[in-house]
Amino acid sequence: MPLRLHRRDLLAGAAATTAVSVFPGKLRAQEPLKVGFVYVGPVGDHGWTYRHDVGRQAVEAQFGDRVETSFVESVNEGPDAERVVRQLAASGHGLVFTTSFGFMNATVRVAEQFPDAKFEHCTGYKRLDNLATYAGRFYEGRAIVGTMAGRLTETGKVGYIGSFPIPEVIRGINSTAIHLRKVNPEATVTPIWVNSWYDPGKEAEAARALIDQGIDVITQHTDSPAPAQVAEERGLPCFGQASDMRRFAPNSQVTAIIDDWGPYYIRRVGEVLDGTWASTDTWAGIGEGMVVVADYGPMATEAMINEADDLAQRIASGAYHPFTGPVLAQDGSVLVPEGEVATDEQLLGMSTYAEGVVGSIPG
Repeated sequence: MPLRLHRRDLLAGAAATTAVSVFPGKLRAQEPLKVGFVYVGPVGDHGWTYRHDVGRQAVEAQFGDRVETSFVESVNEGPDAERVVRQLAASGHGLVFTTSFGFMNATVRVAEQFPDAKFEHCTGYKRLDNLATYAGRFYEGRAIVGTMAGRLTETGKVGYIGSFPIPEVIRGINSTAIHLRKVNPEATVTPIWVNSWYDPGKEAEAARALIDQGIDVITQHTDSPAPAQVAEERGLPCFGQASDMRRFAPNSQVTAIIDDWGPYYIRRVGEVLDGTWASTDTWAGIGEGMVVVADYGPMATEAMINEADDLAQRIASGAYHPFTGPVLAQDGSVLVPEGEVATDEQLLGMSTYAEGVVGSIPG
């Protein structure tokens, strides 16, 4: 059975730990590999954390008694995170996955202190010999969301509930706006920031505020189904985030971006078990199956579905990149010149809104 660790349990023993390796060079054959997961939200968020935990369960199903998994949920992105990650390492976890951008520096510090343990950080960019990074190209899914939103909006106003103004979220807003305007040139995207990954109350309030401004399509990069529930109440189309949120908006959800972490987690755990694990940087999308487009809901017409499927296939095959120029910034300057494609470096550092996004990025 998985072990659900609580922060109070981990922190109680933190003072007794030392910053030295507790792992032998190789795992003894009879000992299971202890694999830990650190989550920014609760496993019941029905979004980001829920999908990571689905991946953890896939690891257990694949490897059985060769592994022992544990998780700590609802960990704040601050000093608390470092204490949690350190105690997982100190308690014999040979592999630790930290699953939110804000855990990056904490993971780096602990990885430096426990060189014989392996660490994986989701959506970050700092690596060590024992610290790998991985993420999904979520902006590929946002291209499909933007395209469908452009066909659905009657007011020409699409809302986007954002968590924090980091490059990952800004990329998603821009990809949505770019593809929205490819099919509906005068349409706009209005972000509203809740400064939380998971806060159902704030997310619902943000959705209502957007709708009260005349916005008639709701998109999100936050983790609870609250915005979808508000859209369902108002009879407006919406798009799920990280997970299929259809059960919360059976009539309103047009589709959702599903994060499928299971195959990656299985592969990386297997590499630790067979001794082939190496620090790598993985950024995978629709083509690799890490980003999945959910089944379409009743608001999607056959023409919209065909258009979305065609776009997904072109992205998956590499025939099309969502940030293919010309892409203009909000102020009219050129983000990506005509005939060029944004580099991964440009995407990873994106800090400017694209044309068609309303408002400014919070400082």
